[in-house]
Amino acid sequence: MAREEAKPHVLIVEDARDIREPLGRYLREHGYRATTAADALAARKLMKGAAIDLVVLDIMMPGEDGLSLCRSIRETSQIPVILLTARGEEVDRIIGLEMGADDYIAKPFSPRELIARISAVLRRTQALPPRQKPPEAERIKFGDWRLDTGQRELIGIDGVALALSSGEFSLLQALLERPKIALTRNQLLDITKGRDAELFDRSIDNHVSRLRKKIEPDPKNPRYIKTVWGGGYMMAVEPDNE
Repeated sequence: MAREEAKPHVLIVEDARDIREPLGRYLREHGYRATTAADALAARKLMKGAAIDLVVLDIMMPGEDGLSLCRSIRETSQIPVILLTARGEEVDRIIGLEMGADDYIAKPFSPRELIARISAVLRRTQALPPRQKPPEAERIKFGDWRLDTGQRELIGIDGVALALSSGEFSLLQALLERPKIALTRNQLLDITKGRDAELFDRSIDNHVSRLRKKIEPDPKNPRYIKTVWGGGYMMAVEPDNE
């Protein structure tokens, strides 16, 4: 039993039975535990009662769709999500990635390709440095700034809130939760659940540049967000929770 529990537990959420059940069998045959759900309601019940390591989630489902469930999963947990999308539906893929999905695969696909993507996502997400700060902390103080995670605001020493984009907020929070740890661009993309690394790698640099202009006394000689040799960034100061 202990050996079985050591296997990664994948939840397949797909309304088409002729896809859902064969995928479940295929995953079990290739070293995974697999549980299946026909809709979002069933998936929610299963996630409450079982430890799930990754969700394979169809976007187009009756009732609550996959994008809505993906958003809910991301708001309440760090469980990785791989979306199943219709071929050519680029808008759905982009929205899904922006909502926090870790990867997507277009139908029709081979089970072997899905296994490869599941393995890659689990490898990336499990290798990420753990949070140093609990996510429930309402305010994280660093230097002359306070990041209010409840209101999603950055507050200066004068008490005035500074506007941050969603990407800037997510990136700053990720760095603050792992202070003095060098994080590569790919790790930051995985932590923030923001974009496909290959297509949007430079977005990390752009967000860092904008953040430095907003929070650093001298953006060219940053005090808070340091560049790491070889590609990446680090929060150079130790924050405090309030």
